[in-house]
Amino acid sequence: MMLDVQDIHGYYGKSHVLQGVSLAIGDGELVTLLGRNGAGKSTTLKAIAGIVPPRGGRVLFHGKDIAGMAPHRIAREGLCFVPEHRGIFKLLTVEENLKLAARKASPWQLEDVYRIFPRLRERRRNGGAQLSGGEQQMLAIGRALMNHPRLLMLDEPVEGLAPVIVEEIVAQLKVIKAAGVPILLVEQNLEVCMQLADRHVVIEQGRVVYTGGNEEFRRNDAVKDKYLGVGLTV
Repeated sequence: MMLDVQDIHGYYGKSHVLQGVSLAIGDGELVTLLGRNGAGKSTTLKAIAGIVPPRGGRVLFHGKDIAGMAPHRIAREGLCFVPEHRGIFKLLTVEENLKLAARKASPWQLEDVYRIFPRLRERRRNGGAQLSGGEQQMLAIGRALMNHPRLLMLDEPVEGLAPVIVEEIVAQLKVIKAAGVPILLVEQNLEVCMQLADRHVVIEQGRVVYTGGNEEFRRNDAVKDKYLGVGLTV
């Protein structure tokens, strides 16, 4: 497995948020991490990325245990995290944001990002603060690509975006996945998840309660109803 998370525990102060989370991602896979608000999804991504260092357990990335490493060192290993708030530099232009993240060894160059995200080419001289929410999200993902990701982790990339922009980002993620970049995706929009995912992991109160392939998950109304509260219509 490219990423193998084994029994990690995470805390905010004395609050025991992650209670033995385990999940795995193979080469080229897109895996979603699903659950209700407060279930521990974002904390799991932050624990893997070193932002909330796990207490106990292991995080094996290409066979190397990265649990407890500093976030910048984990990023240098090729694990790129795009947080929910996107984290772009709003005073810099689109192109400056992208060039700032560029690595010489990366197979993703400026023209590759512009090919996937044509809106960014159109806006390349605009400041980050001048972009729409969807364009900022595209920039955040494009910047992560410039950093040569061996794994891309995305936290709620289409939250609050107009349906037409959601469709655009879904199409762009399909291109990135087809290029062989593994993706761990936290997302509330189940239709988006089922368009993209190979497998789904459901987390509830800091514990993994379900893991299954996309087709099995699509048919499993009981899991969606019990743990996601979406009823039986998804």
